Amino acid sequence: MTAPTSPQAPHEALAPGTRVVVAMSGGVDSSVAAWLLKERGLDVVGLFMRNGIHVEASEVHKKSCCSVGDARDARMVAAGLDVAFQAVDLADEFSSVIRYFLAEYGRGRTPNPCAVCNRDLKFDRLLAFADELGAEAVATGHYAQLEHVGERVHVRRGQDVRKDQSYQLFCVAEANLRRTLLPIGGYEKARVRALASEAGLRTAKKPDSQEICFVPSNDYRKLLDERGVERHPGELRDTSGRLLGTHEGYEGFTIGQRRGLGIAAGKPLYVTEIIPATATVVLGSMDECSSSGLETDDWNPIGFDVASGESFRAEVMVRYHHRAAPATVTREGAGLRIEFDDPVLAVAPGQGAAVYRGDRLLGGGWIARTTAAAAREASPLSDARR
Repeated sequence: MTAPTSPQAPHEALAPGTRVVVAMSGGVDSSVAAWLLKERGLDVVGLFMRNGIHVEASEVHKKSCCSVGDARDARMVAAGLDVAFQAVDLADEFSSVIRYFLAEYGRGRTPNPCAVCNRDLKFDRLLAFADELGAEAVATGHYAQLEHVGERVHVRRGQDVRKDQSYQLFCVAEANLRRTLLPIGGYEKARVRALASEAGLRTAKKPDSQEICFVPSNDYRKLLDERGVERHPGELRDTSGRLLGTHEGYEGFTIGQRRGLGIAAGKPLYVTEIIPATATVVLGSMDECSSSGLETDDWNPIGFDVASGESFRAEVMVRYHHRAAPATVTREGAGLRIEFDDPVLAVAPGQGAAVYRGDRLLGGGWIARTTAAAAREASPLSDARR
């Protein structure tokens, strides 16, 4: 794809007849993305990615992604648009995402399977299919915006701030984003549904997908049990080391969790730390669940360069839908050190730290360690963390 010399949405630079593969999930967003590209005169090929996960009929209404019904919807939308359509079996690839998901809980970390799926499947495996089909680019229904600036690509938040999905792109390689189109990123969700209705798309009123596609019940602990993940029971302790109770497995807890702790303390408690070595789950106050900073072991820049040892000001999101927090970011070797202006609640190892400047995503890395509050650092549990 030839990059324009001034900021421009990538799909606006493609000549009519250029072949584009659109990831069609059977939802309204990807349906409208395909329709918009078709309207621009591009040669659209719809592609549905089967994940090999069976969703019970009673749970289908909770999802609108990757089920048999979704495949049917995607195929019928493609037929209505008179575009080519293929369904590909990515069960093996999705299995690797699920293994990662389970392994992270086993390590006492909080996984982000959607970001991994974007990195490894939607913006990597999908491009491999595009090459096989002679397509120049791929497209998805993400609510984010791309601009080509010289030889680089810039990622910006979606126009609809409530639906913005730019965070989930923090780990996608810039080279892959250069061949990506995000046609609906400049629209509000209400406008996307209105366009779907105007175009007569059968998905116009279809509910949005929720949570994780391979956990239709929204209870990841059920998946842990179904996949035979070993649970490690242990103790619940406060940040001073005082015993509060016991639990059936630290794998069932996440940093920042407040409900379902299994004890009645008379005051709000949060999971502040998970120590796999001793199967200890540490509970504390909101202040004790806050972090003043974090470190990543990796750094994926997107249209932005920073030398090792160099610091810059930015805003950092530590999970999806988190309000970006002002911080000083320093490149340290292959990763980042991030120091927040004010403590941030529930920063969880395993999640992504997405670095922004205003509405522009500069890149990000996977959270490896957090800088704990002083009360936690001085805790008698410290030895168990080493």
